[in-house]
Amino acid sequence: MERTGTLEPFVTPLVRLDNLFDAPDLNVYAKLDSLQLSGSTKERTAASLLDGFIDSGQLVPGGLVIESTSGNLGIALSRQCVVRGMKFIAVVDENANKSALQIMRAYGAEVDIVLDPADGNKLAARRQRVQELLTQFPGAVTTNQYGSPQNPAAHYSSTMPEIMRDLDGNLDFLFVATSTTGTLLGCQNYVREHQLSTQLVAVDAEGSVLFDGLPAPRRLPGLGAGVVPELSLAAKPDHVVRITEMDMVLGCRRLAHREGILAGASTGAIVAAMTQMLPDIPTDARIAFLVHDSGVPYLHTVYDEDWVTENLGEASHYWTAQ
Repeated sequence: MERTGTLEPFVTPLVRLDNLFDAPDLNVYAKLDSLQLSGSTKERTAASLLDGFIDSGQLVPGGLVIESTSGNLGIALSRQCVVRGMKFIAVVDENANKSALQIMRAYGAEVDIVLDPADGNKLAARRQRVQELLTQFPGAVTTNQYGSPQNPAAHYSSTMPEIMRDLDGNLDFLFVATSTTGTLLGCQNYVREHQLSTQLVAVDAEGSVLFDGLPAPRRLPGLGAGVVPELSLAAKPDHVVRITEMDMVLGCRRLAHREGILAGASTGAIVAAMTQMLPDIPTDARIAFLVHDSGVPYLHTVYDEDWVTENLGEASHYWTAQ
C-alpha cells in the first residue's frame, strides 16, 4: 500500500511564561513539544532514528522495529511505524505508564513487558530482552536510542535551531531533561559548533546513574537512567541538577496551576530545577526549556493525589504553596 502525507515532526511554538515565577524581569520561554502528534519531543527522535535505517537500506516497508522504551519513544515509534508501513515491538518494564502502553497498542504496536529483574535494573533487563527478540525475528532492527547518533542529530538539526530562531539567537540558559541524553547532546553540539554562550542545564532524577549519580529505585518513567547510555559519555552540560520525584510532582502542579500547561514528570523536574537555580540566575536572563511531553498519560500518577501519597508520601499540604 502506498503511503502519503507528512511524516516529519512539526515545528512547535515557543511561548513566553509570565506567571511561572515571581520574577517579573526574568524571561522564561517554553517550547511546546508536547504538541507533536505523538505527544512528545520523541517524535523528532523516532523520525530521525527510522530515517537512518531507511536511508541505509536496512529497513523497508513491512519491516520490524524493536526498541526498549519507558513510554514516549515507544508512542512516537508506534506512530512513525504506522505511517511508514512498518511493524513495531515496544519492550517496556513494569514502571511504564499504563496510559502510554494503551496508546502504543492503539497504534497497533506489540507491547512486550519485562518483569522486575532480580537486580532491580529495569533498563538493563529491557535492553537484554531487545537482543533476545532480535534473534527470534531475523531481519528486525533495533533503533538503539541509547547509542545511535541519529538521536542527537534530530535535536541538532531541528530542536535547537528552532529555539534560537525564535529567540533571535539570544539565549542564556537551556534546561533539558535527560534519559538517553540524546536531546541534551544534540543541543550541546549545536551550541558548541555555533560558539553560542548558552549554558546547558541537564535535569536528572535522583536515583539515576547519569553524570556519576548513585543508583536508587525510581517510580516515574522518562527521566534518568539505570545504566549509563553510550550517548551520555559525550554529554558535557554546564550544570547538572538532580530532582526528587516529589519535586517533579510539585513542578508539574506549578506549571499547570500557574501557566495552564499540563506536562509530564520530566518537565515537572525542569520546573523544579529552574526553581532551585533561580537565586544564581541573573534577573534579566533569557531561559528556555522543553515541555518534553503531555501530562495526559500521567493523570493517574503525577496528578493523582492518592497515587502520590501511596508511592511518594503525603503531598497535599504542598499544593497551596505552589
